[in-house]
Amino acid sequence: MRQSLFIILILLLTLLWCSCRKDFQYDTSSGNLEFSKDTVYLDTVFTNIGSSTYSLKVYNRSNNDIQIPNVRLARGTNSGYRLNVDGEAGKEFENIPLMAKDSLFIFIETTFDISAINENEFLYTDAILFDEGPKQQEVQLVTLIKDAIFLYPSENADGTKETLLLGLDEDGNEIRIEGFLLTDEQLNFTNEKPYVIYGYAGVAEDKTLNITAGSRVHFHKGSGILVGEGASLSINGSLSTDTLLLENEVIFEGDRLEPEFAEVSGQWGTIWLAPGSINNTMNYATIRNATVGLLVEGDFGSVPPKLSVGNSKIYNNLSANILARSTSIAGENMVLGNAGNGSLICTNGGNYSFIHSTIANYWSNGFRSGAALQLSNYDQGEVKDAGGQDLTAGFINCIVDGNTSMELSLNSNESNIFDFSFTNCLIKFNDTNGQLDADPLYDFTNPAYYKNIFLNEDTDFLNTSNNDFRLGNSSSAISKADQATAILVPLDIRGINRTSEPDIGAYEYIAEEQN
Repeated sequence: MRQSLFIILILLLTLLWCSCRKDFQYDTSSGNLEFSKDTVYLDTVFTNIGSSTYSLKVYNRSNNDIQIPNVRLARGTNSGYRLNVDGEAGKEFENIPLMAKDSLFIFIETTFDISAINENEFLYTDAILFDEGPKQQEVQLVTLIKDAIFLYPSENADGTKETLLLGLDEDGNEIRIEGFLLTDEQLNFTNEKPYVIYGYAGVAEDKTLNITAGSRVHFHKGSGILVGEGASLSINGSLSTDTLLLENEVIFEGDRLEPEFAEVSGQWGTIWLAPGSINNTMNYATIRNATVGLLVEGDFGSVPPKLSVGNSKIYNNLSANILARSTSIAGENMVLGNAGNGSLICTNGGNYSFIHSTIANYWSNGFRSGAALQLSNYDQGEVKDAGGQDLTAGFINCIVDGNTSMELSLNSNESNIFDFSFTNCLIKFNDTNGQLDADPLYDFTNPAYYKNIFLNEDTDFLNTSNNDFRLGNSSSAISKADQATAILVPLDIRGINRTSEPDIGAYEYIAEEQN
């Protein structure tokens, strides 16, 4: 027994001695390191905004434990890049151990101020150097830095941020949101540089925010544009010749430029047309990756409509592409694509007119409970008897489609007017369980509501997952639009003539696009 205890004690002491050793022997690196890539491309970032973190893996393929004498950035401590080597942050490191047949991670980030360069875009490069002299190896670092105009709330003396007053709650307390009013000098956005907005950029009474063709507007998380009472928004994009660059379109999206953020919804807040805002117009715009693309509220009796919008695409927004409450909107050549709830939600009444628009929701980023098109004359967050507003809505030559069985939702409180019509529209509504058979709002044979309707027919969109709602060869929308209405909107969203045998929706079919 004593002999067994003695042996165990010797083993424990041996293990303890080994674990405390500091004199492991390493060979000096011979310059034969291998790397997961020879150049690390950090995706485009805005000046003074940190990048995502990128990784490089360093391999020791030899049978010997080695020590890398130094790892450093070629630009030294002045480099705009930052490294983390084996858990330690810095720009220069010495005597990095690397065991035989093992590897280590190097993590890379960058922040760069382009103001001293006097260029709108600058390709910033550096290199990670391993060892020196004849054994030196290197991995290149490359980042495109974009200059931008940054708009943000000021900081108060107590350290809090500037806010905008939204109104009062039921107890008379102020409701505020982090934001600022645009000055007169800031009310004209151009295409010279991108804009990056922090907080909500407010447009004051009697002021108009003008945004010219080709402008790019980026929003930080939780940010947006707020057009207040007596103010206006004028988005003046135009038709682009390059369908990929969209050089003349006005684009609203988040401020993360890395490819992995290109299709991430909910990156920013909304463009908010608040009650009392007037004469808002939008042409050739793209709004994507917000929480709500457009929030339009109030003034349902305004003439002209509170918002006139055309030739625009709104998609991949976390909740809704357009959320309209008791307001008035006139839209034509609209593509309202994938969204986490509804592509178009018109609630608590209002006046709405859409011509040659594609309202299609093939959301695939999680469960979706709402239909692509939702109309109601009361606030669906309240009970029907709580009151509402009259609703008038007309859709001509429109597609209502998606990846659920019923993409049209109609809700009336039976007290206020609920007047709607669909003419020459392709609608997906497949009530397989017959749960709405007795509801007269869904009587597709009633000409007061529905004229020349194409029910549950194949839209054959080219690529719904990419919000590409151009028509394929077998689309039932081809040549079925009302021609008299098409003449009123003679060009489709891409400027293609549709006056002869027009197609339903925002796009005219082109055979050459099928290849």
